[in-house]
Amino acid sequence: MRRDGFLKGVAALAVAGALPLPARAAPRLRITIPANYGGGWDATGRALGQALVEAGRADSVSYDNRGGAAGALGLAHFVNSSQGDANALMVMGAVMLGGILSGKPPVSLSQATPIARLTSEYNVYVLPANSPFRSLADVIAQLRKDPGSVKWGGGSRGSTEHAAAAMIAGAVGVDPSRINYVAFRGGGEAAAAVLGGYVTVGGSGYSEFAEFIRSGRMKPIAVTSPQRLPGVDVPTLKEQGIGVELGNWRGVYGAPGITAAQRKAVTDMVLAALATRTWREALARYDWTPAVLAGPAFDAFVVEEFEVLRATMLKAGMA
Repeated sequence: MRRDGFLKGVAALAVAGALPLPARAAPRLRITIPANYGGGWDATGRALGQALVEAGRADSVSYDNRGGAAGALGLAHFVNSSQGDANALMVMGAVMLGGILSGKPPVSLSQATPIARLTSEYNVYVLPANSPFRSLADVIAQLRKDPGSVKWGGGSRGSTEHAAAAMIAGAVGVDPSRINYVAFRGGGEAAAAVLGGYVTVGGSGYSEFAEFIRSGRMKPIAVTSPQRLPGVDVPTLKEQGIGVELGNWRGVYGAPGITAAQRKAVTDMVLAALATRTWREALARYDWTPAVLAGPAFDAFVVEEFEVLRATMLKAGMA
């Protein structure tokens, strides 16, 4: 075959979509995880990346862990390094909102592009196995007697564990600004503090304390969910007369400056990943509750969450 005839044939095949040309290949994505290795955000980002590959929406995914300041450092890096990049994503969630309100970073979440809420993981509050307290009622009685004597341990300042502790105090007639909260960098450190008896009550996502609860090394006293968690025999706060419900939701944002069409494409890509077996297995493995929300509804949700959290943090002296 003559050379010009061969080239015409190649061009025709490309137009017909029969060749796996680079322009038709799934993109190489980069997911910024604004936390250190391990923990909820890291697990979320890596599970999402694997699901994107399974769904055929990504050829490969790289992960960029940028921990610190409840996600604020990762947010700053993402905003400054991914302008207009439709192949860049960032994991975020309720903890980041608290970090922004308490840390006041030089960048704003509004600079990035909302894509979707993915999951919600409800917190569990636990006592060390050898605690003199046996129930939430015992803790509340001591809290009313001497708020500072009850040491609450959990994630970073402004985290859902911190906010829920302040909300619990307010619900039982204690000034939220008087709670004694000890912040840790993650569930691992919080678990060690509980096991060592350095805090009175520990709070974290259920999955991070589950093995210690099953082994009897921690005694669960309450969950922050609206109903009891499936397969978990721990009463809710509401069951115990405390009207507090708070989920540690997690979501994903796109890069600053992407177009409306790019935002829709990224949203469709993420939603397709959530339909994969990989993602369903991650939900089961980590006891995550599906909480999918996208588009304008997700935009409005984030705004409302900021306002609710800001009010709670102001009462507790956190912001």
